[in-house]
Amino acid sequence: MRQSIRKTADISFSRSGGPGGQNVNKVNTKVTLRLKLSLLEGLSEAEQRRLWETLQSRLSHLDEAPPAETIQSGELVLSSSEERSQRINLERAYAKAEALITVSARLPKKRKPTKPSAAAREKRLKAKRLQGEKKAGRALPVQAD
Repeated sequence: MRQSIRKTADISFSRSGGPGGQNVNKVNTKVTLRLKLSLLEGLSEAEQRRLWETLQSRLSHLDEAPPAETIQSGELVLSSSEERSQRINLERAYAKAEALITVSARLPKKRKPTKPSAAAREKRLKAKRLQGEKKAGRALPVQAD
């Protein structure tokens, strides 16, 4: 996966903001990584579809087309500017992209429906009963005429 990202990513460098003195004004340490999802190798069609579904809010150049066509134009843009070293920022951007793609392409676990235990139901009902008694105790006494 890492090799595929390195081969297909477009990298640009720019000056990063924030503290750092003259280094910030002179050195292009901010890394911007642009990655076209359609060029990634080693992903099945189902993984690409899951990737598109989970990352669609982070992709640029998206149309309202179905995923198959949109994957062609979807581009993931990441940046890293935490460090003062360009090389370290580049490695962090690659690591960020790899982690994002790995997590997004993974199949989600199936939820196993469960029922609350008898003790849990009893505890909930007891708490509701106590809450009701507390509120009933706050009520003003009704005066008979």
